[in-house]
Amino acid sequence: MGGPTATVHPISAAEARDAGLFLQRELNPRVDLTDWMALLQPPWPSVAPNHGYLLRSSAGEIVGVYAAVYSQRRGILICNLAAFCVLESYRAHSLRLIRALLTQKDVAFTDFSPSGNVVPMNERLGLRHLDASTRLVVNPPAWSRRARTTTDSTTLERILSGADAEVYRDHREAPACHHFAIIRGDRVGYVVYRRDRRKRMPLFASLLYVGGDRALVEQEWRLVRAHLLRRGLPFTLAERRLLGFARGLGRELAHPRAKMYRGDLPDVATADYLYSELALVRW
Repeated sequence: MGGPTATVHPISAAEARDAGLFLQRELNPRVDLTDWMALLQPPWPSVAPNHGYLLRSSAGEIVGVYAAVYSQRRGILICNLAAFCVLESYRAHSLRLIRALLTQKDVAFTDFSPSGNVVPMNERLGLRHLDASTRLVVNPPAWSRRARTTTDSTTLERILSGADAEVYRDHREAPACHHFAIIRGDRVGYVVYRRDRRKRMPLFASLLYVGGDRALVEQEWRLVRAHLLRRGLPFTLAERRLLGFARGLGRELAHPRAKMYRGDLPDVATADYLYSELALVRW
């Protein structure tokens, strides 16, 4: 292989900060180091065999990082391919980083934010597309006599149960996650979302998870969107697969951002975006 030499190593806990500094410097300086560290050391209980892989030059400097986020879901170990950056002069070694991750046995893989030429590269490596059909909808002001929303942590801890309670415990310290519940009588819907940018404008809510009484979320969809509007988000990127519906004043996106996977991902038809870079990194 021509050009400078490099060696591939798993990212250990001791190397996480150096890998985070590399990502902040070389991939996206706008992202705070706190978020890069959350990506490399997530707040949920660890099942990680590594934190991804890195490239070191012959001088011992980090010249590439592919950060990975792991979770155990329904008995399956999932590796989220989270952040990928290699210095230009070492790009010839990029595939070695990817293969180090993808050759791990008994692991399913997700990539929820591939961009540019990463998408066709993923396709060549056997990753498939999730249905990312999305409707961009306007969030209107609304109110309801029957239902209300809450973000109160004490209330959420009390009313969420089962898988939803676990999701909340695991993600309440995740930097990119915002949580709220919709309450109507004894019915509870649960939504986790992130604030997203489009054309550099942080005005869009992207849903990461919809739990609890999903029918209530649909019935109170205007109230859900009004809640987001009150938080400075006039638009929602409503993924039909995640919600089970997508309606409201707006338009279908002609080219929604790709979401990809490989392996035995649980419930592909309704797969959420928890335990991933979307939950951890604000950009």
